[in-house]
Amino acid sequence: MSAGPELVKLDQVNPALAKPTVGVLGAGSWGTALASLCARSGHPTTLWGRRAHDMAEMAEHKRNLRYLPDLDLPPSLKYSADLASTVSQADLLLVVVPSHAFPDVVNELAQHRRSEVGLAWATKGFELGSGRFLHEVAQHALGMEVPLAVVTGPSFAREVTQGLPTAVTVHSESAAFAQQVADVLHGPTFRAYTGGDVIGAELGGAMKNVLAVATGIADGMNLGLNARAGLITRGLNEMLRLNVALGGKAETLMGLAGLGDLVLTCTGDLSRNRRLGLALGRGQSIAQAVAEIGQAVESIQTADEVMRLANRHGIELPISELVQRVLHEDITPAEGLRMLQAREQKAEYPVGLFEGRQ
Repeated sequence: MSAGPELVKLDQVNPALAKPTVGVLGAGSWGTALASLCARSGHPTTLWGRRAHDMAEMAEHKRNLRYLPDLDLPPSLKYSADLASTVSQADLLLVVVPSHAFPDVVNELAQHRRSEVGLAWATKGFELGSGRFLHEVAQHALGMEVPLAVVTGPSFAREVTQGLPTAVTVHSESAAFAQQVADVLHGPTFRAYTGGDVIGAELGGAMKNVLAVATGIADGMNLGLNARAGLITRGLNEMLRLNVALGGKAETLMGLAGLGDLVLTCTGDLSRNRRLGLALGRGQSIAQAVAEIGQAVESIQTADEVMRLANRHGIELPISELVQRVLHEDITPAEGLRMLQAREQKAEYPVGLFEGRQ
């Protein structure tokens, strides 16, 4: 089948261009948004997707008709269904696929990546089944010497594609690579900060999806703004306690990777996880809610992995645990609310939390 009139042949890309060539892997809404951002900033950018028909359609219409059908994409953005060519021609690789697809894509790109090219990802979640952090998956596939970075923070794909003001953070064990990724993303309406706490950044990006279900449920049940604020704040407490136990830094979760992303996802109706909670709070089943949303809802898988980590480290996470039980349909949202309200009174924060002690 023809790939379409403007589907790029990557062997024709000029390697001498001043700005690094970016390969964005994953043509969902978030991958499309980040590819658009890079292209608008003057980086030669190719967006890869597995379905050749979809990529040809995007090349023809200059729109992602599946996920962002009403938004125009930059004329300079290129499209490809050829992973090998996309990866081999890129100076920087940015993976933006759902967490369940992340291991397969990283293992596949490892066969074609040039040795000097680092890997960043804007995927939020854990490896399905094992509960491994995504940086652990990438290290296993690529080796410990390859620079890695996670891009995270409060960022809805639609608003980024529209060019609305957004701020994210890039965390890597390599300060130089974090800066390289941030430089590619940073622009007039998109601020990219840097940091070195990969675990904290990944945990915040994943765990906020679970807590967004809780606030969505509360809003769906019309429990009021006080309840929403309380859930967000106590949810942040759960994130902080687990993060410290894992060796992350508390300040990471007080910034864009934690509090920023948590507030956005818990209050913004563009959030798929919040919409799932709203539907459950209004009495819909999980199957009905997911069908209406029509995209991957990361919290269903992530709740299991968060509780796996919490149990391993002996950390009590009452909100996250009840969300998990609601998502497994062990209890109803109303039962979860009663259980949460019946908990004993206690100090707001454990002694020594911010000094790294439990």
